[in-house]
Amino acid sequence: MPEFGLFIGFGRAVRGRERQALAVFKEATEYYARLQQQGEIEGFEPVFLEPHGGDLAGFFLVRGDQDRLARIRTSDEFRRLNMRATLITEHFGVVGAGLGEQIATQLPIYNQQLEELT
Repeated sequence: MPEFGLFIGFGRAVRGRERQALAVFKEATEYYARLQQQGEIEGFEPVFLEPHGGDLAGFFLVRGDQDRLARIRTSDEFRRLNMRATLITEHFGVVGAGLGEQIATQLPIYNQQLEELT
């Protein structure tokens, strides 16, 4: 199981740009599927959230090797796709994520810092 990921969150489509938002969502899904097929990522999961009164409407969770994800994150294609998403959705963002064993690695560090600061 991969220890790293990218959380790519988005809000609702900008009014009047719903069709473009759907097209970019499809483009992103195809992009991540291609990366998975090429072995660049271990997998991805698109998620739509139920309406809940918040800003987050959905996200992609992309899983993979930390170095490969860093390369992908700085690639021209990833940046172009994210710029397109920013233009047609509200509250778009990309955040690195720790997964699996990375959580177990981070908890003792957090606990140590908590002890030192309290």
